[in-house]
Amino acid sequence: MQDVSYFDLNNQINIPVDGQIPLNKDKEALDAFIKENVEPNLVKFDSLRERFNYLINNNYYEQDFINKYDFTFIEKLYSYLNQQHFQFKSFMAAYKFYAQYALKTNDNDAYLETFTDRVAANALFFADGDEQLAMDLADEIIHQRYQPATPSFLNAGRENRGEFVSCFLIQSTDDMNTIGRTINSALQLSRIGGGVGINLTNLREAGAPIKHIEGAASGVVPVMKLLEDSFSYSNQLGQRQGAGVVYLSVFHPDIIDFLAAKKENADEKIRLKTLSLGVIVPDKFYDLIKNDEDMYLFSPYDVEREYGKPFAYVDITTEYDNLVANDKISKKKLKARDLETEISKLQQESGYPYVINIDTANRVNPIDGQITMSNLCSEILQVQTPSTVDNQQQYSTLGKDISCNLGSTNINNLMQTSDFGHSVETMVRALTFITDNSNIDVVPSIQKGNNESHSIGLGAMGLHSFLAKNHMEYGSPESIEFTSTYFMLLNYWSLKASNEIAKERNQTFVGFEKSKIC
Repeated sequence: MQDVSYFDLNNQINIPVDGQIPLNKDKEALDAFIKENVEPNLVKFDSLRERFNYLINNNYYEQDFINKYDFTFIEKLYSYLNQQHFQFKSFMAAYKFYAQYALKTNDNDAYLETFTDRVAANALFFADGDEQLAMDLADEIIHQRYQPATPSFLNAGRENRGEFVSCFLIQSTDDMNTIGRTINSALQLSRIGGGVGINLTNLREAGAPIKHIEGAASGVVPVMKLLEDSFSYSNQLGQRQGAGVVYLSVFHPDIIDFLAAKKENADEKIRLKTLSLGVIVPDKFYDLIKNDEDMYLFSPYDVEREYGKPFAYVDITTEYDNLVANDKISKKKLKARDLETEISKLQQESGYPYVINIDTANRVNPIDGQITMSNLCSEILQVQTPSTVDNQQQYSTLGKDISCNLGSTNINNLMQTSDFGHSVETMVRALTFITDNSNIDVVPSIQKGNNESHSIGLGAMGLHSFLAKNHMEYGSPESIEFTSTYFMLLNYWSLKASNEIAKERNQTFVGFEKSKIC
């Protein structure tokens, strides 16, 4: 009988047999992939020490993190991991790991790591010489209660690597120097492996004056095109494609053109194929929709001159009537419901734009300062301050931007842990190591934010799987109660772990004394 390749077996899952999906084909595809692809192409060593010597001597692994441990401990760690008999649960899981995460030889012809090897590298690297923490981390990851974010999991221990940070948030102000610096920042951040969110709200609209010459400004869309090309060009050693999102206030005069750039039938000169879009929505927009009123879009150039700060930092809901009444601020008028319709239609067509309810975020923000935007996945909401850049592309005023170091709990697996609090503390300590050891000097405003805030994000995945496994209907009272309880526990134990770390270091984040947490 002729052998069937793993691709063919995987494709057979989509061909029903007697009206049933042949899920057994996935297991067959997984077994075939391991046998046909992984085993013949995995570099094998006679001993663990020989393996580490090879990886270090050939510049695949950093030496420093290995030297923080007695090698007998590394052997003990591997012995424990091997006793767990990890197995991929699906063909796609195995295929994705070996295609995107496993360390390969420089010619890409052979694998130098199994999943267990990558787990060990993460545990040893992020524990920073703490043997007990390394064992705890290995236990969390191998049992898939904890999954470090892609750049962290991918880069841990590697000699040639990007950074470990998942997401960055930067902003541009309304001058060519800052726009140029923003594009360069996007290139640099994409190169080191993170998704990048960029706020363009402060840029003057198309047709606005430049040096008092009316109609000179090109608006936000050309900048969006430059950013899309930047992310396409700059990727992490070809292993991870660059990814970015641009945000714009719904009260920006270019909002219609901003949305139109994502439409399928948009002119190719402006059409955005890979760049994501997000809109920043104050409460005032919903009030205008509810009352079926006209809405005014305000020139960022004029608003900044009148208020002395960038447009994104003006509270539109509070200042809306004053902005409308101010004759020194040029404005456009349209029906609020027409704009809402455009947003809704585009979401149905493309899934974009993301929506950030900015007033809601600031009302619950416990940190002194103002939230103005979010990130590529819209879960990060942190305080920023704007920068100014001189003609030499140096920061004359260094503001504060955002990096966030992410990891995820697996709800179904974490609910089976014997000690929920200890598991979460282990994850928080791994994430804290990332904040301490991320060097993002290519974008000084990001580096400042990272050093001052020590921000981490511990999320969750697999909620639908847990609910299905426990026969809870999505949205039912019991599912809502479980979800609320789970995230309450996650929040509590992460705050407790952060508090323990603060006490150990006798250190708080910058601005702690002005926060509601204090």
